[in-house]
Amino acid sequence: MNNRAEGEVRSLRRTATRTGVGLLARRSPQLSRRLVAGVDGGGTTTRAVIVDDKQRVLAEGRAGPSNPLRVGVASAASAVREAIDKACGEASIHRGDLSAAAVGLAGVRRQDIRDHMREKLGECLKEIKPIELLTDGEIALYGATGGAPGLVVIAGTGSICCGRNGQGKHFCAGGWGPIVGDEGGGSWIARKALQSVARATDGRGAKTTLTAAALSYFKLSAPDDLSAAIYAPTMTNDRLAGFGKQVMRVAEAGDETAREILRMAGQQLGTAAVAVIRKLQMEKEEFPVAYVGGVYGAGELVLQPMREEIKRVARKAYLAKPLFPPAIAAGMIARNLLNGDLALAV
Repeated sequence: MNNRAEGEVRSLRRTATRTGVGLLARRSPQLSRRLVAGVDGGGTTTRAVIVDDKQRVLAEGRAGPSNPLRVGVASAASAVREAIDKACGEASIHRGDLSAAAVGLAGVRRQDIRDHMREKLGECLKEIKPIELLTDGEIALYGATGGAPGLVVIAGTGSICCGRNGQGKHFCAGGWGPIVGDEGGGSWIARKALQSVARATDGRGAKTTLTAAALSYFKLSAPDDLSAAIYAPTMTNDRLAGFGKQVMRVAEAGDETAREILRMAGQQLGTAAVAVIRKLQMEKEEFPVAYVGGVYGAGELVLQPMREEIKRVARKAYLAKPLFPPAIAAGMIARNLLNGDLALAV
C-alpha cells in the first residue's frame, strides 16, 4: 500500500473513530462538488454514505435489500438509488452534486449479472459518473485491510470470504446463495435451528429451547404449525435469517443445540477462509482475517471455531476487526476512482 493509500486509511479511521458508524461529521456550509458516494448492499439492508474531499462522512442513507439474486436487478438498483437519495437529502445536496460512486453488492459475482446490474445503475443514477460496481466482498476486503494483504469473512444474511495476497491476486469462496451455499450465514444458522426443532418435535433429536424461540419468533401456537409458516408464499429469506438472532440468544442462555449450531457456523466460515488462504498460497504468511456481519454478534461462540480452523493451516494469521465499515470503504474506492487510481481501489 503506497503513502497516499496509507494516509487515506488513517484519515478514514480517524473519522470512523470520531463519528462512530451511525454519526455524521459536521457539515461545511459550502460543500465541495467533489463529493462521492459509497454503497454497501446485501440481502437485508443497503447503506449509502456521502464522503467529501477531506474524507469526512457527511451523511448516510438506508434502504431495503439490494441483492439482485434475491430481489431482481430492477429492485436492487432502486434500493441503491433510494439509499443514495436519502443520504443526499441528509447532506442537503442533490444526486448531481456527486462526482463518483462505488457500489458493493451481494449477488453480483457472475459477470452477466454484474453487467446487467451496472447497466441498470447507470439508468437509475445517470447524474453520477463514474460509477464502479463491485461485490460486497471486494469492498469489505478493502475496508478490512486498506488494500494490504489479508482476508475478510462476511457473515450476514449469507456468507462469503475474499482475500488478497502480496502479489495483488484476489480470490473469493462462498457467496453461493441460500440454497447451495451461504454456510455460516444467518439464513444457514436459522435453517439448522429449525431442523433441530423439527427433530426435537418428532423425537428424533434432543429437546431444545429453540422450539419455544421458534414459536415466539414466527408467532405460532404449536410446533406442528411451523411447516405452514416456513413454506408460506410470504416467507422471505430475510425473515428466515432473522431467526438467527434468536439462535444466538438461546445459545448465550446455555442451550447446547444452539451452541453447537454456532460452533458449526464458525467452523464453516473458517473453512471458507482456508480455501482462500490455500488458493492465494498464504499459509506461511502473517496477515489479518477481518470479520464483518451480524453473525459475529455471537462473539467467541462463532469466532473461536473459526479461528481454530484458520490456524490449522495458517499459524501466523490472526482475527481482526476491519479498519472501517464496508460503506465507508466503498466511499474510499469512489474517491480513488475520482483520482483516476482504480488500482488502489481493488
